[in-house]
Order: sequence, then structure tokens, then C-alpha cells
Amino acid sequence: MGTALKSLPAIHPELATDILVRFLREESEKFGFARGVLGLSGGIDSAVSCALAARAFGPENVLAVVMPYRTSAPESRAHALECVEVFGTRVREIDISPMADPYLADIPDDDRVRRGNVMARLRMTVLYDLSAPENALVIGTSNKTELLLGYSTLHGDSASALNPLGDLYKTQVRQLAEYLDVPEAVRDKAPSADLWEGQTDEQELGFTYAEVDALLHLQVDRRLTDGELAGRGFDPAFAERVRSMVARNQYKRRPPIIAKLSNRTVNVDFRYLRDWRH
Repeated sequence: MGTALKSLPAIHPELATDILVRFLREESEKFGFARGVLGLSGGIDSAVSCALAARAFGPENVLAVVMPYRTSAPESRAHALECVEVFGTRVREIDISPMADPYLADIPDDDRVRRGNVMARLRMTVLYDLSAPENALVIGTSNKTELLLGYSTLHGDSASALNPLGDLYKTQVRQLAEYLDVPEAVRDKAPSADLWEGQTDEQELGFTYAEVDALLHLQVDRRLTDGELAGRGFDPAFAERVRSMVARNQYKRRPPIIAKLSNRTVNVDFRYLRDWRH
């Protein structure tokens, strides 16, 4: 895989930061907003989104919300608070256990996916609720790798008003994190949704982000054929598995599909730019 892994191009962190900060600021201004709220998990993605939002709106106009569950790793909270200290944003901590436990009582402990999805959606409920009194937009934290693979919860961590990371692969987010002075402890730890003890993204996926990012770049961005991918050193079975994941999770990347009955149907033939106001 050594040759293949070189195929994902490095980003220009200063230029990328400038583009993403302007994106957050300009898109928010179109709707009359100048503040952001986001969930800060203690992981690298939310840390990078927090750093970008602080630059776009000013730290005082960003609310970072730490939302542990009773089984969350203590270091996740510690890392989130370390990011707040570095970026200077406001912070609020809300334990979601009292909200989650009554519903989770009917879900078996070993049904980890369902339990994790409930927690992810409860956290997004909290963020959207807080966005109203804050007069703020919810800032997303899902990267391009997660969006393509469907490694996210629909209406949970994948939900947001603006997402600055959605066109950056996970390994590119790591490059940006170093430039943005994300704490080293956050940058260096194994990626994890912290849904159960010892859980890591790469263990659950069955491959590393470095491997899949290189493949996705060639499959999606450069549209290489299976034969060309094999020539780059990728295992055909691995390439097919990833291609299947991308296709299978297309429904997560689309707005709700509306049955057409009239001459002009929302998202079918009634479509305008998102800043259309008249």
C-alpha cells in the first residue's frame, strides 16, 4: 500500500483556513447570523470546527457544548475543555444521561449502534435548542471520509446548518489541526466516537483512515477505474467494499425524497440557491 498512500494530496493549511473561515462568515451573514454553536467532543474534527468558528465569528460568539454520557471517557471531556482554553470560546456542559437513560432502558446494552444513534441525535437536539436563544447557526463537524462512507448518524452528528469540514478527508483534517494549534493530545489520540469503552473508528471500520482516504480520493475525486486502482496497489476487494459503502449510504447525503404530484415539487423542479430571499 506504500505507493498508493502517496496519492492523497496535502492541503495548503493557510489557504484552506482562509477559505473555510470566509465560508462560515459569509454564509452566516446571508441569513443574518454572526454566531455559531457546536458540539465539542474532545476529538479532532470538532476541535478543528471550533477553531475555525472562533476565527470566523470571534471566540466570544461561539458556544462550544460538551455533552458527555455517563459512560463517556473522562479524557474526552478533559480534551474538550483543553480546546476551549486554547480557542477562547464560551463553553457549556450538559450531561445527556438523564435524557438518554429512560429511552435506552428498552434497548439492550449490546445493541451499540442503536444506543449510539440515540445519543448522537440527543446531542443534536441539544445543539439546535441552544441555537435559538444563542441566535446562532449549528456548525457541523463531519469530514468528507465520514460523509462518503456513511459513518455518521442521520439527523445526529451529520446534521448542521454549515459544515466547514465536509470537503476535507480525515487525514487532511489532521493536517489542518496542526496549523490551527489544536492541542497535541487531541491530534494524537485514536479517532473515536466514544460510544462505548475502548471503541475506535478504525477498529470498527476495519481499515485505517490513511488507507481509505487515499482510495476515496482516487475513486471519487479522480474517478479511477478498478483496473487503475489495482495498478496503484489497492486490493480489489478493499476497493469494492469501499465503493459499496459509498453507494449504500447515498440516502444519508440527500434531503428527504419527495413524491412528485404537482408541476413544481420542492427539491425536484422547485430549486433555488440557498440565499434566495424573494
